[in-house]
Amino acid sequence: MRPYLVIGIDLAGSPRRPTGMCTLRALRATTGIAFSDAEIFAYLGAAAPDLVAIDAPLSLPPGRRTIGDRRGGHYRSCDLELRRRKIPFFPITLGPMRMLTRRGMRLKRRLEREGLTVIEIYPGGAQDVWDLPRQQHDLHGLRRGLARLGVRGLVASATGHELDAATGALVGRLHLMERSEPYGEDGHIIVMPRRRGR
Repeated sequence: MRPYLVIGIDLAGSPRRPTGMCTLRALRATTGIAFSDAEIFAYLGAAAPDLVAIDAPLSLPPGRRTIGDRRGGHYRSCDLELRRRKIPFFPITLGPMRMLTRRGMRLKRRLEREGLTVIEIYPGGAQDVWDLPRQQHDLHGLRRGLARLGVRGLVASATGHELDAATGALVGRLHLMERSEPYGEDGHIIVMPRRRGR
C-alpha cells in the first residue's frame, strides 16, 4: 500500500499575506509559502493528495447565508466544542476572520470540483491537544515537538505558517488513519487529534 499523501494549508485571508503549505508523504514533510490562489494550486500541482487539510473556516454559522449576513449566529457547533474544551479561537464573524472564511470556502469549492477531499483543521488547537507551543510563543519548540511526533524534514528556517501547515497535514494523516476526533456536527466539523490516552 502506498503511503498517504496529505497537503496542509495554513491559509491567509488575503493573497498579500503568506499562506503556509506542507506536503506530507508518510511522515516526510516538504513545506513552502504561497500567496495567490494560483500559487496554491501550482504548489498542489499534480500531487493528487489523498486529503487536503485547510486551516480556515469552511462553513458558515447556522442561519447565515453569507459571512456578512447578520441574521444568523456567531458560532458553529465545532466552535462551541472548542469553547467547551477551553481551546482559544477567534470567532469566524470577527473582523479579518470574515475575509479568511470567504477565501477558505471558495478554495474548498474549487478543490472539491477538482475531485479532492477537503477537511477543516485548526493547527493551534491541535498543538494545544498535543501540548506543543503555538508558533507565536516558541517557533523552535513547535518544530521540535512536531519532530517528536514523527514528522521528518522540517528545516530550521521553516516559518510559523509552514509549521502550522505541517501540523494540519499531520492531523489530516491521522484522520485518514481513523485516529482523529471530529469537533462539531451537521456539516460544521473541525478535525482534531485525539487527546492522549484515547
